[in-house]
Amino acid sequence: MTAFVGTASAAVEPIRDGDTVLVGGFGMAGMPVVLIDALIAHGAGELTVVSNNAGNGDTGLAALLAAGRVRKVICSFPRQADSWVFDGLYRAGKIELEVVPQGTLAERMRAAGAGIGAFYCPTGVGTPLAEGKETRVIDGRTYVLEFPIRGDVALIRAHTGDRMGNLVYRKTARNFGPVMAAAAGLTIAEVRHIVEPGELDPETVVTPGIYVDRLVPV
Repeated sequence: MTAFVGTASAAVEPIRDGDTVLVGGFGMAGMPVVLIDALIAHGAGELTVVSNNAGNGDTGLAALLAAGRVRKVICSFPRQADSWVFDGLYRAGKIELEVVPQGTLAERMRAAGAGIGAFYCPTGVGTPLAEGKETRVIDGRTYVLEFPIRGDVALIRAHTGDRMGNLVYRKTARNFGPVMAAAAGLTIAEVRHIVEPGELDPETVVTPGIYVDRLVPV
């Protein structure tokens, strides 16, 4: 059952050192900045963070990296024009990186939520991203074996949620939120608007409340 939590600091309290944290967002679109700031204040470290990017500018995920709380980043786009925090840490050997193609990243988390043990994917075949991985030829095409990514915690952002945890996203801010919510043992969602059960059109609900454990108004 979804718990309504009044503050972000209380919501992130269960996160522990060494946890794998799935962080929603495509760049800053849909990034749960309030929850990330609360996690910085909370103090958990040695985290493995899974996200599309490795932080932008000096806020959100970049601020978590700058605070020295992240041991490893698993992402699709570690470098952009404003990824100076990650760049500096990586060049100094202070953070690990695993690059995963964007579609594969989403599918690995979807597989975790769906209970799929592994899957074959053609993306990355013949490149350094496939080195050391099992491959198989199916119908004349080579595929690489990929395994699910499961999170101890998912931090996501939605536009509107009801008190049962059902979520609706706003446009591209939806991005990785739905698959991350299903792939984590504990899902915490920050939402801009909270409504009563029954006020959301069921046809518009993207993430059902069964996947959401904590809801925080921001």
